[in-house]
Amino acid sequence: MEEHFFEIARVVTLAIEAVAVLVLAIATIIAVARLGRMIVAGETTLSIRRDVWLRYGAAIALALEFTLAADIIRSIIAPSWDSIGKLAVIAAIRTLLNVFLMRDLEALGHKNELPPTPKMPSHE
Repeated sequence: MEEHFFEIARVVTLAIEAVAVLVLAIATIIAVARLGRMIVAGETTLSIRRDVWLRYGAAIALALEFTLAADIIRSIIAPSWDSIGKLAVIAAIRTLLNVFLMRDLEALGHKNELPPTPKMPSHE
């Protein structure tokens, strides 16, 4: 029974890692295509580059979440110092990436906010 559980956990771990690879591959293709179109069109504005970077960074953070989940499963099944070390490094990278990404998203959101619309005087 225990062997079946470990085999299922290995398959789940592999599937989660495959999703992480797929997320990174798709995000990379999209980012390269957007950058290529931007260069060909001659529209290398900062806002477009930032948008590409933010979306790609979000995809990387998502992929890191998946790899973290896979490593957590791996550490639960067969805890070793190697797997715990990998888990700690991935968690630290993901956390730092998310902190900086969220900071940039917040800064970008504040820059894109429109000033409040002045109220029209009422004619009562």
